[in-house]
Amino acid sequence: MDFNLPITMLFAGLLTLLYFALSVNIIRLRWRDRVGIGTGDSQDLKVAVRIHGNFAEYVPLSLVLFVLMEWHGAASTLLYVLGGVLFVARICHALGLTMSVGPSWARTVGVLGTFSVLLMQAGYLIGAFIGGVL
Repeated sequence: MDFNLPITMLFAGLLTLLYFALSVNIIRLRWRDRVGIGTGDSQDLKVAVRIHGNFAEYVPLSLVLFVLMEWHGAASTLLYVLGGVLFVARICHALGLTMSVGPSWARTVGVLGTFSVLLMQAGYLIGAFIGGVL
């Protein structure tokens, strides 16, 4: 079995850089607002922590699903499209929440993009299972 997963590696690297940027933003806001733990009274810090948390809630599962898909032999075009959509969606989600804690076009794109990728990944893997069983 070949354990070389170049497409997953690419998007894991890109998403890690985005996660790092979100983390640095939290550190910057902690310094600016002099908050050592928690979020204090800083609305900006509350939003940044939530953006970071939301990323940490959804992206790891998607990366695991990318590994399974690529390992199973999913078409590279499908993986690149899903990876690109997820990356753009996560940037949009962060920008959308930064612009407004309420609804925004960017947040909507982020949520819909992330959920679409997860649903496509789940569908692919369930389909692959059914196809292998039958």
